[in-house]
Amino acid sequence: MPERNSVVGLYNTHDAAEGAVKELQRAGIDMNMLSIVGKDTHSDEHVVGYYNNGDRMKYWGKNGAFWGGFWGLLFGSALFVIPGVGPVLMAGPIIASIVAALEGAVVVGGLSALGAGLYGIGIPNDSIVEYELAIKTDMFLLLVQGTAAEVDKAKSILETTRPLNVTKHSSDQLAQLATLG
Repeated sequence: MPERNSVVGLYNTHDAAEGAVKELQRAGIDMNMLSIVGKDTHSDEHVVGYYNNGDRMKYWGKNGAFWGGFWGLLFGSALFVIPGVGPVLMAGPIIASIVAALEGAVVVGGLSALGAGLYGIGIPNDSIVEYELAIKTDMFLLLVQGTAAEVDKAKSILETTRPLNVTKHSSDQLAQLATLG
């Protein structure tokens, strides 16, 4: 089983999530290991849209500057409309996991595409339910994937940014769960 380690920070606002990303960047965390997932929920008052022009993606909406900044900083960007969740914006390597789940028509215990993507990077089912609910209620997930040491470093940094919650998920935990189940 390949090593799959991640830490997930849960933030109430895009400003808090953005501050956490800046702290991770200042500490030298590789931005290619970072993903962010959230919604731009106040779109009824603003035009919402996005386009891809070459390597650059542009988003219009209330938090357009926020998402535009991440899409320039992090590896990859996407907008998915997920049944039961709604439009979800994301940036980073989590996208590859979600696309793999969609392309492979993976159905993991009735999980959404977001849930299947999280499962694909080693997040346990009980945490997936928590994270999907967080996205539904307009929170932001900040994920860092890497070696155990990289994830431990990111976790200690995220804990200083006053998230609602920070949880580490590791290959060791998954192996223990597999032997119990």
